[in-house]
Amino acid sequence: MDFGEQIKSIRQKEKLTQEQFAMKLNVSRQAVSNWENNKNLPDIGMLILMSDVFQISLDYLIKGENEMNNMTEKVIKDGSETRRAKYNMVCSIIGSFLILIGIILLLVKGLSVEYIDAQGVLHENFFLVPIGFLCVFSGLISFITVGITTIISKFKNRNS
Repeated sequence: MDFGEQIKSIRQKEKLTQEQFAMKLNVSRQAVSNWENNKNLPDIGMLILMSDVFQISLDYLIKGENEMNNMTEKVIKDGSETRRAKYNMVCSIIGSFLILIGIILLLVKGLSVEYIDAQGVLHENFFLVPIGFLCVFSGLISFITVGITTIISKFKNRNS
């Protein structure tokens, strides 16, 4: 049984019209009609409200009888999109910090004074140059990775 059929059977079991069902959930009658016709699916907040109002388990609403339905697929897809968004955000933040640190290191190198002391020893912080470039390069790689994974996931979603 798909999600639309589940909603319709719940509504009919409660002996409610679409309008009455919608009023109990504070949504429009069109929303209920769209759910029943599988044109749209409610979000997780609405599922929780349905569970509370009609005393139905979330397990039954999401999974249905014993098989995957379109609501189960939506919940799984939303979860994977959320994980992907968190991954992209973390990678972007790390990339930003790496680029910022790299630029700071290169600026410190450029602004620092190099000198030879009385014993003839050169005091120079040359090590900041390769470390700065490494940080900038790593940050750019992080941004490129996020961009490529985003493009690939959008391409996969478009084809499925």
